[in-house]
Amino acid sequence: MYVGQTKDEDGSPMNTLDALDAQSLRSDIPDFRPGDTLKVHVRVIEGNRERNQVFQGAVIRRQGDGIRETFTVRKVSFGVGVERTFPVHSPNIAKIEVHMRGDVRRAKLYYLRKLRGKAAKIKERRSSSAAKASTSAS
Repeated sequence: MYVGQTKDEDGSPMNTLDALDAQSLRSDIPDFRPGDTLKVHVRVIEGNRERNQVFQGAVIRRQGDGIRETFTVRKVSFGVGVERTFPVHSPNIAKIEVHMRGDVRRAKLYYLRKLRGKAAKIKERRSSSAAKASTSAS
């Protein structure tokens, strides 16, 4: 074992940077993927005040792994497309809420940038438990 390495929980050697990264990972991140609509509550510091700002939009990309993982959220504000990229494990994110699950067939939704109006709408993904409940009710 090299100097500066620690042991993982299963006893395998772990790099010091990997151990530091593992401590910084957040456990309160919900499961989401591209196509989902999120409400991202971001901590904003203005002078000596701190407040939360909500950025709601569709996830068009999720990339990276571990502490370096990021996701990009796109919304249309006053007719102008706005995209914002957040680190998943950032301490500046107060919380992430999944507003709606989207049904898409791509991992990167860059094609939404060219679409306008109803064409840019993402179809809602229906969960299997909700589908079973609606068929048994009829």
